[in-house]
Amino acid sequence: MPDDNSQNDISGGHLVAKALKAEGVEVIYTLCGGHIIDIYDGCVDEGIDVVDVRHEQVAAHAADGYARITGKPGCAVVTAGPGTTDAVTGVANAFRAESPMLLIGGQGAHTQHKMGSLQDLPHVDMMTPITKFAATVPDTARAADMVSMAFRECYHGAPGPSFLEIPRDVLDAKVPADRARVPEAGRYRASTRSAGDPEAVEKLADLLVHAEKPAILLGSQVWTTRGTEAAVELVRALNVPAYMNGAGRGTLPPGDPHHFQLSRRYAFSNADLIVIVGTPFDFRMGYGKRLSPNATVVQIDLDYRTVGKNRDIDLGIVGDAGLILKSVTEAASGHAFPGYGNGGAARRKEWIDELRAAEQSAIEKRLPSLKSDASPIHPYRLVSEINDFLTEDSVYIGDGGDIVTFSGQVVQPRSPGHWMDPGPLGTLGVGIPFVLAAKQARPDKEVVALFGDGAFSLTGWDFETLVRYDLPFVGIVGNNSSMNQIRYGQKAKYGQERERVGNTLGDVPYDQFARMLGGHGEEVRDPADIAPALRRARESGKPSLINVWVDPDAYAPGTMNQTMYK
Repeated sequence: MPDDNSQNDISGGHLVAKALKAEGVEVIYTLCGGHIIDIYDGCVDEGIDVVDVRHEQVAAHAADGYARITGKPGCAVVTAGPGTTDAVTGVANAFRAESPMLLIGGQGAHTQHKMGSLQDLPHVDMMTPITKFAATVPDTARAADMVSMAFRECYHGAPGPSFLEIPRDVLDAKVPADRARVPEAGRYRASTRSAGDPEAVEKLADLLVHAEKPAILLGSQVWTTRGTEAAVELVRALNVPAYMNGAGRGTLPPGDPHHFQLSRRYAFSNADLIVIVGTPFDFRMGYGKRLSPNATVVQIDLDYRTVGKNRDIDLGIVGDAGLILKSVTEAASGHAFPGYGNGGAARRKEWIDELRAAEQSAIEKRLPSLKSDASPIHPYRLVSEINDFLTEDSVYIGDGGDIVTFSGQVVQPRSPGHWMDPGPLGTLGVGIPFVLAAKQARPDKEVVALFGDGAFSLTGWDFETLVRYDLPFVGIVGNNSSMNQIRYGQKAKYGQERERVGNTLGDVPYDQFARMLGGHGEEVRDPADIAPALRRARESGKPSLINVWVDPDAYAPGTMNQTMYK
């Protein structure tokens, strides 16, 4: 006879699902495997959607994308061994991009430990260097507790990914419900919003008030902390020209008098005060060497390890970008700085005008290419058409090398949180999984994705997942049949006779690929046909791919300036 208490028993998979529900997780991205199916059973009971994809890398990237678009942690669930190793790239990308997500991987049973069970690998050892927390769940009763522990660690300092492996016997076993700790929603982790050192905030306010030529870079952490409103208030109140990168793009709308894009190098060479918000001094910043040695440099970041790394600074503030910027604006407008309105913000008009002139000069330099009628199509013309096509509700996703480098100089999202790219790991293949996450999380938004042909081919089969889940988006493949960013480097280093080694792709008609999988597809060879094709893709109500043949001999300035090729 069954135990009278068996109806009060709960399995490890169901405990995991309860912990996910407590964290607010609404969907898990997964590729099935025998080690993990009890989690599915628990998710069904908890009302969590189970979205199945064709490759575990896609599951991990989608969890990353979900976190970026919603502000809540994403979750991917994969089987042991190759299932977990397939997801490594997605976890690594989230690690460098400071994106909070949990990867749950299967593992062989404890009873078969070190016996060579199916798909047995040392997952925790492999994941430790690329996560903020990696552990094995040792006992069924601890399953929910350790999921909540992993989520807690995702938000320690700058956000990032965590990893849990759960042995099959731990996951499938049942324990009395009263033996298991199931953390209650909202009661198992503290607020991570730190307003920074008050004295440092006052000092930054003083610096901003008295600067003649200030400039501010609003990085991804402005969006991560949902600090858009505070950032906008600061630059407008203090009349500070603002540059944006990563997920910080869209903080200010195009056309805003404080929105600058193409004059950043000029600004950073001539400013007397440079404030860097939520951006490390990594390769994108020339490791800090692109900032004037004569400027006062201030860095604001969630992670104390980032502040002052690679370049000395004059002031560092650790904490939440939104809270810090709000406090700085309040301090600057207070009684501590009488007359700041006339002596600070007003006298910066000449500096603003100087930067606007540099901005216009850069635009005019590119104008012939932006309007080019050449065929094959110039990449600048393609990205210019895409920029014109975007609306305030368009989430733009860039997935590629050279073609996305072109777009970074031209495409301007109209709203905060409407720009997605891999981040500093430079991972190709994020496009389709980011589309999946963005469209599921925000079905009210239009999603527009630009792919390089090489990037699309890495995860493109999950276009079928978008068709299966009826998730329409406008996709564009800038097709030059090459991994063109690398091709440029090889040509520069080894000469024209060796430029095509290992980087040339076939002439793939991606429009036919889209139609084969049930989506909308078109081919474009004439630049005049780009805008009509984009409109038809929007109107199709289907996942779409517009295959645009672009000039393989046109390279983005950012590609040609990469230090690795010099």
